[in-house]
Amino acid sequence: MTELRNVEAELSRFRSRVLVAGLAVFVAFSLVAARLVYLQVYRHADLSEQAESNRTAIVPIVPNRGLILDRNGIVLASNYSAYTLEIMPSKVENLDDTIAALEKLVDIQPKDKRRFKRLREESKSFESIPLRTRLSDEEVARFTARRFSFPGVDIKARLFRSYPYGELGSHVVGYIGRINQNEKDAIEEREEEGNYRGTDYIGKLGVEQSFEKQLHGVTGVEQMETSAGGRAMRKLASSPATPGDTVMLSLDIGLQKLVEEMFGTRRGALVALDPKTGEVLAFVSKPTFDPNLFVDGIDHESWQALNESPDKPLLNRALRGTYPPGSTYKPFMAMAALQTGKRSATATINDPGFYMFGGHRFGSPENERGGIMDMHRAIVESSNVYFYSLANEIGVEAMHDFMAPLGFGQLTGIDINGEVRGVLPNQSWKRGYFKRPEQQKWFPGETISLGIGQGYNSFTMLQLAQATAVLANNGIKHKPRLVMGTRDTVTGEMRPLPAHPPVDLGYKPANVAIVRRALVGVTQQGTSTKVFAGAAYLSGGKTGTAQAVSLGQKEKYNKARMEESQRDHAVYMAFAPADDPKIALAVLVENAGWGGGVAAPIARRVFDYLLLGQYPSEEDMLAVQKGTAAAPVGKPRKAADMNALLATEGMTGH
Repeated sequence: MTELRNVEAELSRFRSRVLVAGLAVFVAFSLVAARLVYLQVYRHADLSEQAESNRTAIVPIVPNRGLILDRNGIVLASNYSAYTLEIMPSKVENLDDTIAALEKLVDIQPKDKRRFKRLREESKSFESIPLRTRLSDEEVARFTARRFSFPGVDIKARLFRSYPYGELGSHVVGYIGRINQNEKDAIEEREEEGNYRGTDYIGKLGVEQSFEKQLHGVTGVEQMETSAGGRAMRKLASSPATPGDTVMLSLDIGLQKLVEEMFGTRRGALVALDPKTGEVLAFVSKPTFDPNLFVDGIDHESWQALNESPDKPLLNRALRGTYPPGSTYKPFMAMAALQTGKRSATATINDPGFYMFGGHRFGSPENERGGIMDMHRAIVESSNVYFYSLANEIGVEAMHDFMAPLGFGQLTGIDINGEVRGVLPNQSWKRGYFKRPEQQKWFPGETISLGIGQGYNSFTMLQLAQATAVLANNGIKHKPRLVMGTRDTVTGEMRPLPAHPPVDLGYKPANVAIVRRALVGVTQQGTSTKVFAGAAYLSGGKTGTAQAVSLGQKEKYNKARMEESQRDHAVYMAFAPADDPKIALAVLVENAGWGGGVAAPIARRVFDYLLLGQYPSEEDMLAVQKGTAAAPVGKPRKAADMNALLATEGMTGH
């Protein structure tokens, strides 16, 4: 009986276990069925899209970057194709060992490794990073034969930016470089990240930066079918990239080369404009730099040399360098006197060689003749005393209000980024500039120095060139511009960029004529007579010598006792031909001394180039570079021949 009860208990337990197991199986199958229903019905569309995404890959097609041309169609920036050796760090187990093995197949320099390390720090692990660029065909063949040994390493064909003229015009053309995080953030803010997929480089300076949108183009896409291992099998669909537009500059690269050559190793700037349109004909900043250094990512040594050089080759002096204008300011002071009625052209001032004001003696250069000065003679002979007294009569506020519309101390609005404002002083400026109350007060004696372009005055050569162009154009002001238009790379359609409407400053023609006649006198019997001797045209101009450092009341300028960086700057403003100006310019040579002896000779040869088609002889070029030139010497070369040679050099990349 007991045994029977034990058997029944065992059977009962067994049935319970079977029931529990059956329920568990039922629940499991129910969950599987529910999951299948969920996946097949509710998430069908989503999973189908994911499956298609796993089967396909969207590959961006980076557009060819647009070209940059000068006004005559000479190519200043272009592209070429080359092979690069690239590594995707996420797919490489040991980077150091891999690079060491690659060195046996491909020439890898220490600078390549340093650049790779820097780019790796800036990039994500799944991005392909170049280790070596511009591989030779032999190097490509050696690696291709051993590619199977290097997972995560591949050779890619890339387009590289090329600047065939190297340092020539580099501050204008600019350069491209690898996109950094700040630029990525800016692209995202503009909601342009889709158009920059696959793009590694962006314009960093000059036209390359300012016209990035036009030069970049529109990114295309390819839809590829991929294997389980991620290898592309076949193309499913594609949308081609649209190349960037060609950007056409107003710059004459032949003139640009002439000016840069005339500067030699000296520092300075020159801006030449068409006064009737505002088009920039030359935009020189010396010294320059080679933008090709930045294309692959500049190495540490080159960057250090550029960044730490006392000559500051990366500074665009024409756009961002500010200087006192010196005596080149005097013609504009004369215009202010005439327009405001403070002094007539016939009013005379005695110039004894100094000006006394408030117990202080304001001097004049020792070579000034002095005597009775009217406006014409004061400009021609550059009388300081005449303009000291004029500044006192006009006053700082009226001077400021007259000079601001001319563009002094204002942004000209030129179409490249980075322009600085400079300083056109007045009382409110001083209150905002200085912090201590005793420094904020404006003293009458400070007004005196402003009349000869010294004191707090500090302007760019672009501003001085624009103001000169206004005088040359009878008071009509044009906004300076470097880019004349773009050309669609696909259709060839030309798209001129509309110029800003000119602004009439309302000068009386008679007043303009008085000042322009005096500026012509400067070249005929004044401070630049020797430089323009024998010229086949008339021009107007004004020499200037601008202090680099302030001197005390009793100090005399002594070049021999000064450090080179403390010596005066040589300045010249000019236009030509006098009766119908086609060019207006401003030029400054840093720490070079007298404007008539150093800066004016550069202007003379610019005019000879544009108006006569002449290029200086080798003998004359050497004299200009040394700062010992006056009128041209030797037989001038033909500008057309020199430009033909320049075009040939550009085609061969030097």
